[in-house]
Amino acid sequence: MSKTSTGSRKGSTMQTPLRLSLAIAGVFLIVSFGASAAVAGGPNTGFGFHAGDVAGFPTGEVALTGGGAFNSSTGFVHSGGGFTCTSDVNQGFLTGCLAGQGVRWDTAALLSSTMFKCTGAATEALKPATTDDDTVVLQADFYRAGDGIDESFSAQMIVSASDIADDVQGVQNVWVQGVGCGTATVHFGA
Repeated sequence: MSKTSTGSRKGSTMQTPLRLSLAIAGVFLIVSFGASAAVAGGPNTGFGFHAGDVAGFPTGEVALTGGGAFNSSTGFVHSGGGFTCTSDVNQGFLTGCLAGQGVRWDTAALLSSTMFKCTGAATEALKPATTDDDTVVLQADFYRAGDGIDESFSAQMIVSASDIADDVQGVQNVWVQGVGCGTATVHFGA
């Protein structure tokens, strides 16, 4: 019985590095696609990011990784990546996403701008974010494993090379609607 128990733990600890390696490889492929699309099709901007702790609203936390390419002049966007709810989300557009659920996200649309809050508190001022050369505002679809090709949730996202919420302590350069803000490793390039 102890062999089975140890084997199970070993298998689940091996899945985390494997998932992370696959997610990182996916980001590099997406960023490479974005860079080649930028050369072939004009002024597209490529981006890649990893955010391990997006939170701030009363409940829930998500981890995101991904990237792609966009063109704010033409509205072109092709991006996606991995996503996991690291704690239960009980409000907003990802309501019902439980800890451990989530597989991937992709883009439904490039948005020119949005207004957002990092905490959802009534006292927190709405902040603007605009798509430009170092910030992208997206309408994204999020998928859980059991839902197949049908999106489980749809919410807005912001990814930026700079702090988008200077009224919140620390660097906040990624946001998920109804979940909050977080710090991400982000790269943008034409």
